[in-house]
Amino acid sequence: MNKPLPVDPAISRLAQQGILMPQESLLEIKTSNQNLFIGIPKETSFQENRIALVPESVALLVNNGHQVMIETNAGKNANFTDTDYSEAGAQIAYTPEEVYKNAKLILKVAPPSEAELELVQEKQTLLSILQIAMQPRDFVSKLRTKKITALAYEYMRDETEVLPVIQAMSEIVGSTSILIAAEYLSNTMSGKGELLGGVTGIPPTEVVIIGAGTVGEYAAKTALGLGATVKVFDNNLYKLRRIQKNLGQQLYTSTIVPSFLMKALRTADVAIGAIHAKEGRTPVIVSEEMVSEMRFGSVIIDVSIDQGGCFETSEVTNHTHPVFRKYGVIHYCVPNIASRVARTASYALSNIFTPILINIGDEGRLDEFLWAHKTVRSGIYLYKGTVTNKFVSEHCRLPYRDLNLLMASRI
Repeated sequence: MNKPLPVDPAISRLAQQGILMPQESLLEIKTSNQNLFIGIPKETSFQENRIALVPESVALLVNNGHQVMIETNAGKNANFTDTDYSEAGAQIAYTPEEVYKNAKLILKVAPPSEAELELVQEKQTLLSILQIAMQPRDFVSKLRTKKITALAYEYMRDETEVLPVIQAMSEIVGSTSILIAAEYLSNTMSGKGELLGGVTGIPPTEVVIIGAGTVGEYAAKTALGLGATVKVFDNNLYKLRRIQKNLGQQLYTSTIVPSFLMKALRTADVAIGAIHAKEGRTPVIVSEEMVSEMRFGSVIIDVSIDQGGCFETSEVTNHTHPVFRKYGVIHYCVPNIASRVARTASYALSNIFTPILINIGDEGRLDEFLWAHKTVRSGIYLYKGTVTNKFVSEHCRLPYRDLNLLMASRI
């Protein structure tokens, strides 16, 4: 029989005192929920009719313990009243100064104007579209001096690497572009008096779409649903295969070969420009000569106009004076088509932002949320006054720091 091993008297005394007994481990306690103070000023950008949160989303945020302050009439152009928001639990402010002074997080659609930049407070958080190519050189510098943390909607990605705001607005714009074309084909808009689509015994409307991205896909889907004949042109074969798979074999697709495109435009009733450039200006795909060969009374909807346009004859228009004619062809070149259906667009934006805001509150702090959610972190271009987006840094000629390293350094 084996003899027990001798026990060190010192260890025996520690065991008797309970020091060597299993101890409870100390776990990290998650920071308690933080009540956010969200401010929504009225949009001042020309013909910007959208609002970032609808009343139903405000009610959800308030029920989660957050405060929401909205400037009076901020939702008017999307047909939401102050009463809708006050009944949802929002505080109504009567000046933009009141919103910027009290709220810790400012939620907008368009980027702040020059006047609004003066109202932004030290160390506030700003969520808005950026459109850096359209901003003055000192735009980001003014935010930097105030140690702002700012997120640009167009840079933010979701778990599938999709740009959710761009995707949502592109879906709306694609569908709306066909409905706009239908209006301008009708007599009420001094068009040639045709119904967009197909009717028994009458040849269907011919629609040419240049660009097979999200805008092009939703434009094609809407046009096909109305019974039109649709031809889609793009040089990206992957996009063409995807749109063919999603919408069916009745869709004509082609790479952008000038002779093929010219042939399609000669008989087209509607042409949609849906080319999107990752940076800089959209390339001109349709020359002035091609436009001159189009049918009298046909309609061009240049969705790419916010990047310069893909039709050589395009000129920027607005919702008040949306069209002009050249070579007898109606041109619709409004940059902000989504504002034409502001209520729908506002719901789409609100569906994206509401879960994000609730999650920020649940994490306890914005820093904690950004650390845990890489997808939203991709939209940050300023972190406490430091430029964290390389393209913004190069465009504004400002020093750049990697946000992941900045976030990691806080540990």
